[in-house]
Amino acid sequence: MKFGPVPVGDVAGAVLAHSLDVGGKRLRKGRVLGDGDIAMMRAAGVAQVIVARLDAGDLAEDPAAARLAAAMVPDPAAAHLRLTGASTGRVNIYAESPGVLVLDVAKIEAANRVDPLITIATLAPFARTRARGMVATVKIIAYGVATEAIEIVEELLRDSMRVRPVQIADAVLIQTDIGSGPGKGEDAVRTRLDALGIVLSDVQTVPHKAAPLAQAVAGAKAGLVLILTASATSDPNDVAPQAVRQAGGQVTRFGMPVDPGNLLFLGQQGGRPVIGLPGCARSGALNGADWVLERVVCGLTVNDDDIAAMGVGGLLKESPARPHPREKGKLL
Repeated sequence: MKFGPVPVGDVAGAVLAHSLDVGGKRLRKGRVLGDGDIAMMRAAGVAQVIVARLDAGDLAEDPAAARLAAAMVPDPAAAHLRLTGASTGRVNIYAESPGVLVLDVAKIEAANRVDPLITIATLAPFARTRARGMVATVKIIAYGVATEAIEIVEELLRDSMRVRPVQIADAVLIQTDIGSGPGKGEDAVRTRLDALGIVLSDVQTVPHKAAPLAQAVAGAKAGLVLILTASATSDPNDVAPQAVRQAGGQVTRFGMPVDPGNLLFLGQQGGRPVIGLPGCARSGALNGADWVLERVVCGLTVNDDDIAAMGVGGLLKESPARPHPREKGKLL
């Protein structure tokens, strides 16, 4: 692509690089200039303008962006995504449902290395999505780009993004009480579930003992069981994990390298997931439980490697509900 100042008489078919006011009319950048534009510029005394002119092997910005977005999401309906039309070299991609964003990170990173004029920006992997929320944008920076580069990136990007929608319709919250009530937590949990389109169908409070908690877990009528204990779960054999086992379930993970959120546990009972929420879940602030909850309700397996990978970037803003702040006293 050629770019630079050109005499007005030679700009037919070129792309105007910068908006220009001539004869009371504004010619916007990106406009393909024609004979009428040239006449107006001459009448206004404009001698030269900065334009871009595509070479034979170039592709204009809009069709280039459209091709890449279509390669990235070849079947938008199946991927629960919506693509906009291309404009100013950009295609935006929106989620069509609540869920999590599943990306082939290696493909997208490789595509972004091909040509700096070709850019693909997305939300982070497994970011929570909402209907009509933007999740990615494809942008061609210049007015045109080499067709060869577009062809390479098309292959690299093929089918590299989708939304995994929520698979669970309802949840039950079981709280324990050590004599001072269950504490404030229901509202924050309900808000989290609402954002995912999940109904909090039941809230129960039981004594902070394994037997009554196990009975509540076994009798829960929902696709997801959430446990929020009045006293923090501080060991794999503490009250709540033991209650899940007594109810015939399994605890598959205790603890995570995300703060706030360290004291989460994950398991299953009766073929459905069980999440032991950390105390910070009583606040609406982001914590490690959010990352696990969002993947679990979308039907994704969360294993030890997944949770270990959450540690980098897992130092989150401290919860205002935290009883023991990180920093106590002066720095040494």
